[in-house]
Amino acid sequence: MNRQQLINQIRFKKTFLCVGLDTDINKIPQHLLNQPDPVLAFNKQIIDATHDLCIAYKINTAFYECHGVQGWQTMINTLNYIPKNIFTIADAKRGDIGNTASMYAQAFFDAQASGMSFDAVTVAPYMGADSVKPFLAFADKWTILLALTSNESAKNFQLINNQDGFLYQQVIAQASQWATPEQLMYVVGATRGTALADIRKQIPHHFLLVPGVGEQGGSLADVCTYGLNADCGLIVNSSRGIIYAGADENFAQAARNEAMKIQQQMEGELGKIFDF
Repeated sequence: MNRQQLINQIRFKKTFLCVGLDTDINKIPQHLLNQPDPVLAFNKQIIDATHDLCIAYKINTAFYECHGVQGWQTMINTLNYIPKNIFTIADAKRGDIGNTASMYAQAFFDAQASGMSFDAVTVAPYMGADSVKPFLAFADKWTILLALTSNESAKNFQLINNQDGFLYQQVIAQASQWATPEQLMYVVGATRGTALADIRKQIPHHFLLVPGVGEQGGSLADVCTYGLNADCGLIVNSSRGIIYAGADENFAQAARNEAMKIQQQMEGELGKIFDF
């Protein structure tokens, strides 16, 4: 999915919601445990219930990798179940160099090699350009760089300040020279509030993947105030707040209800920049 197609989906669906499929087998409804693949059964119902309310799904690969071969197959089957007009993100946070980075990129982008062809993958940039460019070599794919995350210990490195500004700002400045807004996005935590305004000044046209709304305390209103651009420029993720909204046999409807609440808020925000 290219940039214009992504924008078109945002306008058509009147949402920029990403549903995070961080599916923990210990948290899904008990009745699904009788299924041959409980996590896949859960994911399918979540996707069925929310696909018209979101423009992206983000699969946190750790929740699947921890189950070995079966987990990888569940991830592949989940990806293949997602409608083709929806943006797909492998939240893998890879961060190695050279041939290793190339193999990671191949794992998530090359369906012939791995069975997976995500639209995007998250990458840690702290080993420099060598850890990012192998992903950018896939011209029809997106690389999403960690920039300013919402976890408490992000300040250990990302908020180191010197004469050139915060370290995360220097990372953004360097990385923005490696690819255009047609191929490069950044992760910015929803709890960072007004920092989004400074980031928008630095990269006015790039899309931002924004986790942390809802369960983690981020405000959608603040994210929109400081982060929206003329094309929307935001993909806001909600995981636990949606997928675990219900714990019984009606869990999918509960997930849909939560997703709809967010979609309706987003529609109101998009009405400020788009003429629907």
